[in-house]
Amino acid sequence: MVAIIGAGPSGIYAAEALSQQSDVPVAVAVLDRLPVPFGLVRYGVAPDHHSIRSIRNTLERTLEKSGVRFYGDVNIGSDVTIEELRGVVDAVIYAYGAGSDRRLGIEGEDLFGSIAAPEFVAWYCGHPDVHPDIDRMAPRGAVPASKAERAARLIATTQSAVVVGVGNVALDVARVLIKSVAELDDTDMADDVLDSLADKMVTDVHILGRRGPAYTTFTTKELRELGQLPDVDVIVDPADLEFDQSSRAVIEMDKVAARNVAVMADWAKAPRTNAARRIHLHFWTKPNAILGVDQVEAVQTERTRINADGYVEGTGETGLIPAQLVVRSVGYKGVQLPGVPFDPNTGRVPHSEGRVIRDGEFSTDEYVTGWIKRGPTGVIGTNKSDAVETVTSLLTDIHDGAIAGKHSIDELDELLADRGIHPLGMPAWHRIDAAEIELGESHGRRRTTLAHRSELLAAAEDHT
Repeated sequence: MVAIIGAGPSGIYAAEALSQQSDVPVAVAVLDRLPVPFGLVRYGVAPDHHSIRSIRNTLERTLEKSGVRFYGDVNIGSDVTIEELRGVVDAVIYAYGAGSDRRLGIEGEDLFGSIAAPEFVAWYCGHPDVHPDIDRMAPRGAVPASKAERAARLIATTQSAVVVGVGNVALDVARVLIKSVAELDDTDMADDVLDSLADKMVTDVHILGRRGPAYTTFTTKELRELGQLPDVDVIVDPADLEFDQSSRAVIEMDKVAARNVAVMADWAKAPRTNAARRIHLHFWTKPNAILGVDQVEAVQTERTRINADGYVEGTGETGLIPAQLVVRSVGYKGVQLPGVPFDPNTGRVPHSEGRVIRDGEFSTDEYVTGWIKRGPTGVIGTNKSDAVETVTSLLTDIHDGAIAGKHSIDELDELLADRGIHPLGMPAWHRIDAAEIELGESHGRRRTTLAHRSELLAAAEDHT
């Protein structure tokens, strides 16, 4: 009996690897604190990326397999402790991802209007942590309950936004900010989100990168999307495409970097079309401070270069970008789950080939996969090979006799029942799924996400 904590891609890929092998009969319980599965596929992939979000269909098939059960709305760490869970299963795989954000460490970072990309993404994807139930929402005119809610209110008065970071999440944020609400109406965004975006008046989005165009982590397909947006000019300073030796070396070795640079070179040469909206790509530029009295008014920037030791340093040449919203997209960061070994320096669970290290030794029944194992790197598919490595270690330990299969899934059910916990299984998810489709179709859309926890729980109820 194996329990997997986290029903995102990494956890479900681990369940898939366990269910596909036939050497060892294994019952798998996939637990998640949210009422719904799929993790960042549902709450992290941009809603206008339909093909990537459709990976959910493949993940769902794994949760439907014989021998695999989904336990939604179960909060490991508070409803049930890690030690209690370990007492009723043979092994635990931690797959709960990286739920926090990295800080810039600059003045003004906590001003009203400065938020982390994970929070903003959670807002436009309809995450229930960010969309409180009506009775928990701040009254109109009061200080909003979360930074993401503040962003929703700021959108109505933001003309210029700054996005710090040069990865795909930064591109996602820029697209959502610059697209008209009509261009987002074919997505599954929650009604609350679309209502806020309808009041949007953003005309300029500035994307800042500390290094040059060769060092971006964009995938080329996502980068090209910017140039395909109607009535939007993408502006690149030709001076940023004068490459130093280190940039040329990256371009020669990395095909993705070479393709990205080629795309940006075309934009740098293209004349402006006097479009109504603009995306500005600023390279060799870092934010030094976020300026404002009570809320964001501007970002002070500084030009950068790579020094002789290969590190980025400021040149002393400063600039100013007027802005009412700053989105910090410099990476996700893992947080500790109570009772689980954790290295605060790396933001990961210490391990070797997926085997958790506790108190300097391998813990015989604990394993880890996904972002909380390797850090927030790679694409969704990267989690598959990562999960296979972890599951291979687990199966090896079973064959070597380190793990004895003495527990059944009934023991987990009894533990949850004793705690008064009533998990939501796949039938509950199917009811939520049907409710979202029905709501979407009533608006002429394919689906509308239910963003509030109370809505999800109400939809999950079996009325038969």
